[in-house]
Amino acid sequence: MTGLLDAARLLDRRRLRALSLAVRHDVDAGVVRSHGTDPSLVARLEGPFESVEDAHERIRALEIALRGGNDRRAVFATIYSRMTGAVREAIESGRFTDAEWMREYTVTFAEYYRRAFLAFERGRPGRVPDPWVVAFGTAVEGSALVAQDAFLGINAHINYDLALALRDVGIDPTRPEKRVDHDRIDDILAGLIDAQQRALTDLYAPGIADVDASLGRFDERLSLFPMTEGRAQAWRLAVVLTDFDGTPITRYARWVLRTTATGAAQFVRSPPVAPSVLQALERVERDVPLGEALTVLADRLDAR
Repeated sequence: MTGLLDAARLLDRRRLRALSLAVRHDVDAGVVRSHGTDPSLVARLEGPFESVEDAHERIRALEIALRGGNDRRAVFATIYSRMTGAVREAIESGRFTDAEWMREYTVTFAEYYRRAFLAFERGRPGRVPDPWVVAFGTAVEGSALVAQDAFLGINAHINYDLALALRDVGIDPTRPEKRVDHDRIDDILAGLIDAQQRALTDLYAPGIADVDASLGRFDERLSLFPMTEGRAQAWRLAVVLTDFDGTPITRYARWVLRTTATGAAQFVRSPPVAPSVLQALERVERDVPLGEALTVLADRLDAR
C-alpha cells in the first residue's frame, strides 16, 4: 500500500512543469563528444570508490584539480566535497542508527557522480545521464552563472542519482529506521545549504544592488526543486522501484525520474528571472575571476 501511495505522489505541479520543459527542449549530447579528454582527470576517477574516506578524498582532489584549471565543473565539486565530508563526520560521530548502511549509501551515491563525470570526460554520451549532460555541458561551455552551475550539479545528483543509489543500496529490511537515517542528512546539509546561499549572495550582491532587486533565496528562483524536496522524492522513487521491481509501475517511475530531472535542468539553465537581473549578475561575474568566486564559496562552506 505504501508503494502505491508513493507512486501516486510522484507527479505534482512542479514536476509536471519539469515534464513540460523536458518535452520542449532536447538534450544535445554533442557537447560530450566534442569535449576533449584530460587524462589527469580520468586517472583521478579511475576505479570505484572503496570507502567514504576514499570518496571524500578523491572528490576533494578532483575539486582542487578543476579549480587549478579554471574548469567550471569545480563549482559543484566544491559543494559536493563538503557535503561528503559533512556526512563522513556525522557517520564517524555516531549520528546514524545504521552506520554501516550509511557508509554504503554514501559510497554508492558518490559512485553515480564518479561514473557520470568519467563518462563525460571520456566523451561517451551514451553513458552520461541527460541531467548530467546539461550540467557538465553547461559548465565546460562556461555559458552560465556560477549559481546555475551549482544548481545544475545539485539537480543531477539529488533529483536523478539519489533515487537510483537508494534502490541499489537497498532500503530493506528495517525500512523505517533507514528512512530516519536518510532524513537525518537533511539536518546535516542544512548548514551547508545556508552557507552556499550566503556565498552566492555575497558574490552577486553588487549586481542585485545595481538593478534594485532582490532574488531572495537563490534556490527558490534558480532551481525548480529545493534540496529537501528532492531528497523526499528520491525516497518515494526508491520505494516504488523496490516494491514494484520489473513492473510497468517501475518503468513509469524511472521515466518520471529521468524526465523531471532533465526538465528541472532546463529550468535552471533558463530560469524565469528578469533579463535585467541576469544581465547584472553576468556583469558581476565578468569582474570576478572564477578562482575568486570559488574561494568565496569554499570559504563559506568551510566556515558553516
